Amino acid sequence: MEHTSEEESEISDSEIDEYKDKIYAQLRLRSQKLKVQYGEKIFRCPLCLGKRKQDYNVKDLLQHASGIGAAQKRKPRVRAAHLALAEYVKNDLGSSLEPSLQLAIVEYKPPKIEQEKFVWPWMGILVNLPADLMDTNFVRESEHMLKSQLSRFRPCEVTVLLDSKGQTDHSIIKFAEDWTGFKDALAFENHFIVEQYSKTDWNRRNCKMDDLYGWLARSDDYNSHGTIGEHLRKIGVLKSVGDREHERTERIAHFTRQIEEKNKHLQELELKHNQTAMKLESMMKDKDRMVEEHNEKIRKMQEDARWNSSKIVEDNQRLQQELKTRREQAIRRHKQLEELARKSNIDRAKVEAEKEKNANENVLLDLATLKHKKAREELRQLLKKHEQEKEDAFRRQYKLEEDLTSKQNLEMELAQLRGKLEVMKHMGAEADTTSKEFDKVSEELKEKDEQLEAMESANQALIIVERRTNDELEQAKKELIQGLQQIQVTRSTIGVKRMGVLDGKAFVAACKKKEGNGVSKKNAKYDVEATLVLSKWEDEIKQPDWHPFKVIDVDGQTKEIVREDDEKLQALKEELGQEAHDVVVKALLEMNEYNPSGRYPVPVLWNFKENRRAPLDEAVAYILKQWKASKNKRTYFS
Repeated sequence: MEHTSEEESEISDSEIDEYKDKIYAQLRLRSQKLKVQYGEKIFRCPLCLGKRKQDYNVKDLLQHASGIGAAQKRKPRVRAAHLALAEYVKNDLGSSLEPSLQLAIVEYKPPKIEQEKFVWPWMGILVNLPADLMDTNFVRESEHMLKSQLSRFRPCEVTVLLDSKGQTDHSIIKFAEDWTGFKDALAFENHFIVEQYSKTDWNRRNCKMDDLYGWLARSDDYNSHGTIGEHLRKIGVLKSVGDREHERTERIAHFTRQIEEKNKHLQELELKHNQTAMKLESMMKDKDRMVEEHNEKIRKMQEDARWNSSKIVEDNQRLQQELKTRREQAIRRHKQLEELARKSNIDRAKVEAEKEKNANENVLLDLATLKHKKAREELRQLLKKHEQEKEDAFRRQYKLEEDLTSKQNLEMELAQLRGKLEVMKHMGAEADTTSKEFDKVSEELKEKDEQLEAMESANQALIIVERRTNDELEQAKKELIQGLQQIQVTRSTIGVKRMGVLDGKAFVAACKKKEGNGVSKKNAKYDVEATLVLSKWEDEIKQPDWHPFKVIDVDGQTKEIVREDDEKLQALKEELGQEAHDVVVKALLEMNEYNPSGRYPVPVLWNFKENRRAPLDEAVAYILKQWKASKNKRTYFS
């Protein structure tokens, strides 16, 4: 049995030279697998180890390798390997050869069929059609009949041709365009050669006219005159087997390049997908962290609210108990006085005065009790309303967070599905399973889009509710500011400050100090002039066309500061000094921060103790604390 290189796949005739060079290189390495020489004059063929004859001399081994290498009936792999062995014996073992033996090598020549021109798509020619197939009225039936008779050669199409006289005497058989079709066409021709009804037999003068003649269409048929040549030139071209092999190689190279480009694009898509997934994962982590921080803040606010509520209730109970105690004391004192009046003969007028005073005090205590009950009921209703509003706000906030999480998860799924669809589009629908999976992913993407649209609508409604709540909070903030402005007292930690207003006292003092050469003077003339200058600069900072600011970068963030080279500010500094200049700059910065578009002063809640803006919850907590402190100082209400 011949050695076939460990079950390797078969090669074509065009690959013989390449495979021969490969085996020749392995023989020159003198490996144990392809060992040739086993003694001084003993040689073996490493490619035919299963043969009965094992040992050869140099001459016989060369004849053996050359004979098998030139045998066309052998497989291309076997021929190529033995040609390599013959070349190895001739070149590497040549010192042992006689000159006459060097002529025994048979050179390999490619088969002639590779250069021979055929009509492509592969065509067969049938002539001498029988009389029952030559009826011009039943051409289609004749074609179907011929195709049925030749079914073992698997023809794709049968065409019966009409000559110039409208007679049918020949037919064109069309085979598949691939190598299977060429194999069928060769089998078609070999059948007629074996039966001696080939083209050569037809061209003889004394040919038999009793049956069909057929052959494979070649260049002479293609270039011939008559109906056959015209039809072949109309539907086909001349190509050799080598041409088709070259086209096949080019197509393979083209498809290989396309596959490489597709793979490169797929890698880019996978990279983008991985980057998107990493970004989404980072966003989800940030979102979880923000939600946790928000929940912690909410929990702290709830604890503070519970503590304040319990503190208010405890204070109310303590005040009620104090009122009850004082009432009991007054009753006991009244009884003591009555008892004293009965037992002793003291001044009645004094006793009556004491009793009247005690009665008045009881009336006041009763009124205080009623007012306290009313205030406690109002406070209870206020706390209840506050708790309800707080719970509603918490529920809306939780709903928004939950919808945001669902939306982000849905957007992540949509991004993954779109990436998967993009990958599948570039891979192409190569199988039914790929097409079904593509349809399934498209349906999932459509459903996810519908879910996202519904969630967007619900989220929009929640955002509207949240904006309405924010508007209510803003309105409450405005009312709180107005209330504090009406009852503004000195030395208050939390109050209202108008931002963007010149500090009149500091500005006037700076002006008077500048006019008095460094000494503040108390003079009506200086006061009037300073007031006029103050009014002038109050109008100046409200002008929208004056914008003495520039943008700088601080630690990667932009910030607006006052330009020191502004002409107006430079003139103010030279005229009234550095202190007046600083007062105007401070007002400009406040105006630019709190109301840059309106350019007019705005009131804000302010923590005067820490010199900063006070948030709404801090202001409310401070006012409640002050209210409770003032209530604890009183023993009754008048």
